[in-house]
Amino acid sequence: MKTQVSTLTDDYDNPLITIEEDEEAHEDDLWFLPGPLEEEPDDLPPGPRAEPPDTAVIEDWAKAEGVHAARLARVAGRLGALDDRLLRGPEGWRHRLALIEAADLSWFAGDRVSSDRLALWISMRLSGAQDDQKALARVGWAVRRLTGGPGPKADLAAFLDRRDPKNIEDSAERLKDRAGGWLDVMAAAGDLHPITRACMGFHLWSLAGLGQQGDQIEAAVTASRIAASDGSGAIFAPLAMGGAGGLRASGLPPERLARWLDGMNSAILTAMRHLDLIETWIVQAEGEMAKLSGKTPPALRAFFAEWPLVSAPMTETQIGASRAAVQRNLAWMEKYGLIREVTGQGRFRMWRIEA
Repeated sequence: MKTQVSTLTDDYDNPLITIEEDEEAHEDDLWFLPGPLEEEPDDLPPGPRAEPPDTAVIEDWAKAEGVHAARLARVAGRLGALDDRLLRGPEGWRHRLALIEAADLSWFAGDRVSSDRLALWISMRLSGAQDDQKALARVGWAVRRLTGGPGPKADLAAFLDRRDPKNIEDSAERLKDRAGGWLDVMAAAGDLHPITRACMGFHLWSLAGLGQQGDQIEAAVTASRIAASDGSGAIFAPLAMGGAGGLRASGLPPERLARWLDGMNSAILTAMRHLDLIETWIVQAEGEMAKLSGKTPPALRAFFAEWPLVSAPMTETQIGASRAAVQRNLAWMEKYGLIREVTGQGRFRMWRIEA
């Protein structure tokens, strides 16, 4: 009986062992199939990574805006106050601030156009042998764009004067192709505050394919128009008055935005102080010149409020008065302390208000 039990057990177990061994042997024969993924060595080089979209940079600037929200609100409030003051003030104030800002931007960009040379160039297209004609043209463009006209959003090619008169459509298309990435980013950043968007656009300008000689002035003027795009009195936001430290390009977006806000804050305060002086001078000049008759005194007074520096030929050309009337009134205003001669020479003299 015992021998039979043993025989039955062996007869029952052996078939199972044989089946398992056959399956293992069959799997060993499948040598041509790849093994499990976890057993493959990961020694292949990494493949090419997809480039982030151009608009990915907006998130960095949005975070920077959140970090400096309180400072941004303060600067925006001061820009709003300047906008309201210019809206209520005479048109000449905008022109005066634009001339000062353009001259300061020329020093930032390395063109170094002084206020008196700029005034002569803008008013009479006069320049000296030592003047850089291209530099004067760039700063003259800045004055035109800071005093009015459609902004960069309407037509960037027209705003930058980058069109070839012989082939306007083709040149505009070439500019659009080069600046396509910049325009796309600026359009996608519509939720950012205009001041933040202007700062971002300025620092992305060199990456937009717009780099030509004078591109720093173009970038700054474009940014200043964008920053003031919500206003109706201030055509541009001052950036370079009192120093151009806010335009320095270094650091991450939070650092750049902080410098931008500090620089704009200083420039706005400088502009407001300048308007204070002009307003005080106008009141004083009106009182002193009330005794004078004729059209020349009030026209000359308004001209001085519009231009930082004034020469006799400029005045004669702009207000349409005779040379004798202009020189007589200039001498009278200098005698009574309303204006001061700043060139210190007998010819090509220039005056500014004494405030």
